[in-house]
Amino acid sequence: MPTYVVNATQDLLTASQKKRIAEEITRAHSAATGAQGFFAQVIFRDIPTGNHFMGGAQIETKQVHVHGHIRAGRTEAQKTGLLEDIIASLHAVTDLERRYLWAYISELAPSHMIEYGHALPKPGTEAEWLKTLPEEDRDYMLSLGAVK
Repeated sequence: MPTYVVNATQDLLTASQKKRIAEEITRAHSAATGAQGFFAQVIFRDIPTGNHFMGGAQIETKQVHVHGHIRAGRTEAQKTGLLEDIIASLHAVTDLERRYLWAYISELAPSHMIEYGHALPKPGTEAEWLKTLPEEDRDYMLSLGAVK
C-alpha cells in the first residue's frame, strides 16, 4: 500500500483539510496507478515551531511536505502525473503558494511489503491478487476503498 506521510507546520491544517487532502491523495494515487483506493494510506504529522530548517536557517513560513512510499513498477509519466496532481490538490485545499508545497516519491519492491497480512502484488495485478485473498480480508479492504 502506498503510504503518504504529510508533514505540515503545526496547527496549519484543520481536520476538514486533512480529510480532503487524504481523499485527494487517494484519488490521485488511484487515478495515476489504477490501484484500488484501499491501497492508499495517509498519515499526518505536525512540524512544531522551531523544528524546521533549510540551509541552516529556521523556517518561519507555513509549509506542507508529502512523502509517498509506493510500489516500484510505475512509469515515469505515472509518477510525474501523481506528484503534479498531489501538488495541485494541496494548493487547492490549503491555498498556500506552490513554493511552500513539496512532494516526493520513494519506491519499494512489492516483495518488500506485507500489508493486511499478505505480500503485495506487482503493479497491475491487484484485481487478481484480491481474488486470491480470504473473503474476510477482501471484504475489509474493499470497505476502505471508496473515497467518501
